[in-house]
Amino acid sequence: MERTLIIIKPDGVQRGLVGEIIRRFEQRGLRIVGMKFMQVSRELAEQHYAVHREKPFFNSLVEYITASPVVVMALEGTNAVLNARNIIGATQPSEAKAGTIRGDFALEIGRNLVHGSDSPENGTAEVALWFKPEELISWQRDVDRWIFE
Repeated sequence: MERTLIIIKPDGVQRGLVGEIIRRFEQRGLRIVGMKFMQVSRELAEQHYAVHREKPFFNSLVEYITASPVVVMALEGTNAVLNARNIIGATQPSEAKAGTIRGDFALEIGRNLVHGSDSPENGTAEVALWFKPEELISWQRDVDRWIFE
């Protein structure tokens, strides 16, 4: 099973969309193996966005993700990264299809509600950055046999 990191960003929390966003991932069949509500430290934000450190928008990313609490989830499932990204929609909300989180609820790239890992390798690395091993629970749902082959 592949894992991916999902962050419901400050705008998603502030707008009261946490339940709706979680529902979409669960309805698709992805299994939550870790979840927490937290205030992101500057240090963690800088580690998470390290790939953008030299870009002009780095500081605004860090300031934004640390401005208000977030919900962080580790999800597991077949092709979890690709399936989660399909649920989330294009990074630029104006390009996101209706029926995706960003297509239904976002207007601007700087307020696009959700982060999702962009590759299986980054999914593994990001889950490890945001969760301690003991915060992740491998488990089986009774319905899994009707979702996974």
